[in-house]
Amino acid sequence: MAGGPGNLPGQNDPLPVVSGAPSIAAVFAQRVVIGVGDMAVSNNMNTVLSTYALGSCIGVIAYDAIAKCGGILHLMLPEAAVSPQKALTQPAMFADTGLPMFFKALVGLRAERHRLRLSIAGGASVIAGQDPFKIGERNTRATMDFIRKNVLNVSHSDTGGCISRTVHLELSSGTVSLITPTAKSKVALG
Repeated sequence: MAGGPGNLPGQNDPLPVVSGAPSIAAVFAQRVVIGVGDMAVSNNMNTVLSTYALGSCIGVIAYDAIAKCGGILHLMLPEAAVSPQKALTQPAMFADTGLPMFFKALVGLRAERHRLRLSIAGGASVIAGQDPFKIGERNTRATMDFIRKNVLNVSHSDTGGCISRTVHLELSSGTVSLITPTAKSKVALG
């Protein structure tokens, strides 16, 4: 009887040898999810930053290959004036308060503005029919105005239309994965 007397079959059998064990880096890898109106920056090479369902919202993805740091800002509205109280507690929600805070946080990780490479995603029109508020368009315009004013380098942009986008930033390489309902692509910021 397999397993010996009184034991269930397989109970004393040697453990199978498993090949393809995860690497140390994979064991300690972590995913940080950035919610709507939030941001995250990191210099931990084992981290993947992710934000989901960018509709009219804008995702600003930044990476500095020399400092090996990056971040994602998921902004929701162009101007904090619509809700000054909310801007005090959640400044990343708005382009005019979130973008300066985001780049200041990256500089705090030793990123330099002239070395940063950006990818911009979102800004869609997700309301069926006419969108009288044009939030996606206004978010895109506010973001691009800030980028031009601060002479930042946009390596890739996927904005507008009527589709949702998800983005992931691998801090080990500066690779951005962009996922839409119809396609997946990768962009190297590093």
